[in-house]
Amino acid sequence: MANVSVFDMQGKEVGKMDLSDSVFGAKVNEHLLHLAVVAQLANKRQGTQKALTRSEVSGGGRKPWKQKGTGHARQGSIRAPQWRGGGVVFAPVPRDYTTTMNKKEKRAALKAALTNAVQENKLIVIDDIKFDEIKTKNFQAMLDAFKLEKAFVLLDSNDKNTVLSARNIPDVKTAQVNELNVYDVLKYQTVVASKAAIQKIEEVYA
Repeated sequence: MANVSVFDMQGKEVGKMDLSDSVFGAKVNEHLLHLAVVAQLANKRQGTQKALTRSEVSGGGRKPWKQKGTGHARQGSIRAPQWRGGGVVFAPVPRDYTTTMNKKEKRAALKAALTNAVQENKLIVIDDIKFDEIKTKNFQAMLDAFKLEKAFVLLDSNDKNTVLSARNIPDVKTAQVNELNVYDVLKYQTVVASKAAIQKIEEVYA
């Protein structure tokens, strides 16, 4: 069973916490992690790109000049791809990029990402993340206490003061446990979580 230190928001250690092996001690399957990241990024794509092929561009219904005797290269339509205003050769068309994973794979990938964060010492547990007012300076002070620049902050609930205090800081993202995903855990240098958020993760994914 993994054991991590618990800190206050000033960076002082205030205790220890045992982590569940079923969530934070899972097998790290790199292939599953890759599938999860690819699926998440693919599902973000709108797929609404569109360009016109030569059959869709208006005009060009007749041959611009006769086949022979003009000195020009032969041409069949002014809407052929080599003409200005012509159609695109392999034009992109709307498509669905959605990639699916089954529930077991998703859970296993998330557990692998969390386990990887623990193994690489990327997980910082804070006793309680609470702010009395919306102030970016206060949130930055917490990050500075741990010397963090790029952080994924996990909260157990939607605390308005915390979320809005972090909103204007580059390379910092806040999320609740139900928004937890593989891509963010792997993307950010450090995962900062409240003690209550860790307990909720263990309840949901154990």
